[in-house]
Amino acid sequence: MRLDLAEHYILNRLENELPPGLTYHNALHTADVYAAARQIAVLEGIPDLQLQWLLTAALYHDAGFLVQTKAHELSSCAIAQETLPGFGYTDADITVISKLIMATEIPQRPRQHLEEIICDADLDYLGRDDFFDRSLLLYQEMHHLGTISSREEFEKIQIAFLDKHHYFTETSKRRRNAKKEENYKKLLT
Repeated sequence: MRLDLAEHYILNRLENELPPGLTYHNALHTADVYAAARQIAVLEGIPDLQLQWLLTAALYHDAGFLVQTKAHELSSCAIAQETLPGFGYTDADITVISKLIMATEIPQRPRQHLEEIICDADLDYLGRDDFFDRSLLLYQEMHHLGTISSREEFEKIQIAFLDKHHYFTETSKRRRNAKKEENYKKLLT
């Protein structure tokens, strides 16, 4: 597996081919999820082969936005299945990676540890200092796509989402829960 080549390929496509209105689901978000997945995985003691699968899934989890915004995870899997063999990934590798990608679909329902890690990485920002900056980008994207009509509507959605969200890994709970709760309380005021 040539993770370095797969990374260069997909980040290049995300940087150059995504519609400009995708202010949140873009190469910056993908790089952020990749970094969070790596940090969580290292702290959770994930072995090298599984780490390769996880990081590849993090890179490709939103690649489907190149094709469509709704049910983009299926398109993300299709892009992974089409391109990853060229980077030395086997069918078995791609099957695991596709399952990890599908685990990021909202509402998240991870079934195993690697799925828990990618889910936590995808929403890592909920418990960070840059929560409101990242949320603004999500609001701009959703407004551009017409899925929301006002800031007030977005804030209600955010409050409801944070109210139901929970991290799955012990690492994310330890590192992100307190700040997530603080962000949630700020949203309520």
